[in-house]
Formats: sequence, C-alpha cells, structure tokens
Amino acid sequence: MNEKIQHIADSEWEIPTNFVPGMRVPGRFFLSESLAKGLEEGALTQLANVATLPGILCNSLGMPDIHWGYGFPIGGVAAFDEETGIISPGGVGFDINCGVRMITTPLTLADIPDMKELVESLYETVPTGVGSKSPVRLSQNDLSSMLTDGAKNAVELGYGMKSDISRCEENGAMPGAEIEFVSKKARQRGVPQCGTLGSGNHFLEVQVIDEIADEATAKTFGVAEDQICVMIHCGSRGLGHQVCTDHLQVLEEATKKYGIRLPDRQLACAPLHSPEGEAYFGAMAASANYAWANRQVITHLVRELFAKKFGISYEEMPLVYDVAHNVAKWEEHDISCGGPRRRVCVHRKGATRAFGPGRKEIVQEFRDVGQPVIIPGSMGTSSYLLAGTAGAMEKTFGSTCHGAGRVQSRSSAKKNLTGDMVAHDLARRGIIVRAPNAAAIAEEAPDVYKPSSEVVQVVHDAGISRIVARFRPLGVIKG
Repeated sequence: MNEKIQHIADSEWEIPTNFVPGMRVPGRFFLSESLAKGLEEGALTQLANVATLPGILCNSLGMPDIHWGYGFPIGGVAAFDEETGIISPGGVGFDINCGVRMITTPLTLADIPDMKELVESLYETVPTGVGSKSPVRLSQNDLSSMLTDGAKNAVELGYGMKSDISRCEENGAMPGAEIEFVSKKARQRGVPQCGTLGSGNHFLEVQVIDEIADEATAKTFGVAEDQICVMIHCGSRGLGHQVCTDHLQVLEEATKKYGIRLPDRQLACAPLHSPEGEAYFGAMAASANYAWANRQVITHLVRELFAKKFGISYEEMPLVYDVAHNVAKWEEHDISCGGPRRRVCVHRKGATRAFGPGRKEIVQEFRDVGQPVIIPGSMGTSSYLLAGTAGAMEKTFGSTCHGAGRVQSRSSAKKNLTGDMVAHDLARRGIIVRAPNAAAIAEEAPDVYKPSSEVVQVVHDAGISRIVARFRPLGVIKG
C-alpha cells in the first residue's frame, strides 16, 4: 500500500490531504490488514479524488468491499453540504438503487426434498438475464405511478402485502422523484422490465440460516436458525442505466458551466440546487422507486411459487427488509468533524445505509435495535444479516458495506474459469446454480470476490454495523 496511507485504528486507514492535489478532506477506509494487501491503487486514487469535490464533509469514505469503479470507487460514501455541495452520478452508479431484500419462510431444509427442482422452477418463474422481459404488462400511466410511488404502487397493483412497504428503506419510495426528467428512451426500456432479475451480479438465492450471533435482535427481525429464506438482489434495470447515461452528458457540461475543477471527468457533477443537479436528483429518485417496485414484483412471483409448491400461505413469507445500494439521499446528520446537525446529501455507491437505534426513519418495530442490514455473499459464500449502529452514525454517515467486493474483473474471470467448472464445484458443495449461460456463472464465481466473512467482520469490528445472523447458500439463479 502507498506509504502515505496511515493506519489509524485496527480496521481504519486514512488518506492524507496531500495524496492528490486539491483534497478538501482526508479519505478514510475500513479494511483488515489482510484485505488491505489486495487493495487496488486505482480505488485509493478514486477515494482521494472524491475528497476534492466541493462541499464534501469530514471524509471521503470507503467500505471494506471497496474496489475500482466509475468515478467513485464501489464501496464509496460521501456526504455533501446542502449549500455548497454537489451531486454526481459517479457517486451513485449506472444501476440506480441496485439493492437487496430478504424474505423468510416457515420452511426448514427438511421441507425441500429437491433443491435442483426448486431452483429450476424459480428460474422458469423469474425472468433472468440480458433483455429479460416481465410477465407484468405496464402501461405508460402504470410506469409513471411506479416511478413516483415505488413499492407502494406495486403492492396496490396486487404484487405484495401492505406490510412490505414499511419494511423497505424509505418505505420503498424516495421523495423528490420528478418523472419529467426521465427520458422517453429510459421509459421505453423500463416498461417491459419490471419484475425481472437482469444480468451481471444480480441474483435470487435460496438460503438457510445456519448461525445466529444475536438471539434478541434476530427474534426482533423475525429470523431463526434452520429457517429457509430467499434473498433478491437487483436494481432499476435498463431504465436506471439510461437515466444515468442521459444525465451524465448534461452534468459534464454543467461541470464546465459552474467552473468545477475535477481530477477525473467521471466525477461530472453540478451544485445540488442547480437546475441540472435537481433534474438529475429527480430522475435518480424516480429510478430508485422503479427498482423498489421491481424487487417487489419479483418477491410476489417467489411467494406465489413457494405457496403453490410447499402448501404454505403467501402471508407466511414476510419481508425482513429491503436496502438500497446505489443512491444519493437527503438525510439529517450530526457532523462528527464539527458543526451542527444538518441536512446533507449522502452518496452511497456500493454501500448500504446502516442507521443505528432511535432513528425515526427505521420502522417502529426495529427502531430500538437498529436498521436491518443485508449483506449478500458471492454465490458460494455466506450472506449476513446485520444491524445498524450508533458507530455508523458517528463514523460513516450511517453507512456500511454492501457485499463482498470484487477482486477480479469479469473478463479476467472468464479467461481463468469456465462456468461448468464453477457450477460443478458448487454442486460438490451442495449449492445448485442456474444461469442463462456458462459465462454468467464464470464471471460471478466465488473466487473473484473477497471473502464475505472477512468483509463483514471488518464492519462489525469497526462498530459500523453488528452481525446478527449468517446464511448458507443452497440454490442460486444468476443473471
């Protein structure tokens, strides 16, 4: 690692303000010493570049799943002052509100005699892969309502239970959505794709809870050892990608218009309250709402399948929680580096909100223990349920990691592995995987990610979230 980096605590490292020219604040990231050995220099530089942006507060932050991305590193977090700060698509990502949710069932492993058959049924039920199209037929008016009301709209259309809404971050709909800033092309891409998994690292996974670390919090969250759960990871599909593409072009010009000097053009941005900044925020929020609706429709499809196949009721499969990864949001925070509590715009790119106990944004039934935080593994490794902490509120603007974090590119993975090799190895370990093609399995092999257990242990040890339960994968469908 670069000699300028300072190891300031067991799992905390600091990038000084002389790392790259123009840094306004230090960078700070969370890694164990073993994970730090594999940290890309490019990701460090990106984290330092984020610290040059106008209005940034306290630190540019990197979670332990940090790796190189577009503009911000993936695993990057930054909070910006309302008056002097900016908004940047590079701090959100192309897959707006790529997020994850988890539902529980009353089943145990003994209730599923044929996992391969279940995985095949899920694959046939949930549209998966590039260009996949939904069984849901949306009109343009339906889409407009979805862009505004998110998961609530999907529930109103019959895709879920009313109780699902409060179990979503932001109640499944960000305020501030402005559908007039979503282009016709983005809308055209969105109409056929709501209720589809998509491609890349998106997945649907059947899991069993194999360890409870905090019995009291697990009971509050409604999870128990040996319980079968389903985790769903996907985002805003082509609609969100198009919104990002459209507004990047506008914000590249806005950067010049407002005289903002950038070390990397991928950090194109505009002042938060500029016309360009507000237009992007409005379109981004609408895309985030579409993503919540997308995951809600998939949840409905899964519940219907399980109810039919196992003779359980739809209502016996509650949503534990749904968290967003790639968003910029207005939030109230105490400023730990100085200054009064204030409204700030927090960018989380490949990072998860992890609000601690007492925050009013958390549904009442979980408010005393902190927000549920869902951290998926990497197809063959464990996933985790955590809880947000006061430490996260103090250190990271209420943020934590979002997954394991890649250590190898997709192209490199496909050169070194075949999908058949990966599927065979997973099958030997009792994990069934199904995907549209072998390449989709190879590029998402467990070995191309950091160990999820070590990543989660870092955030637990750093006090920015705490481990509640561990989940073992049984069957996976990949995009």
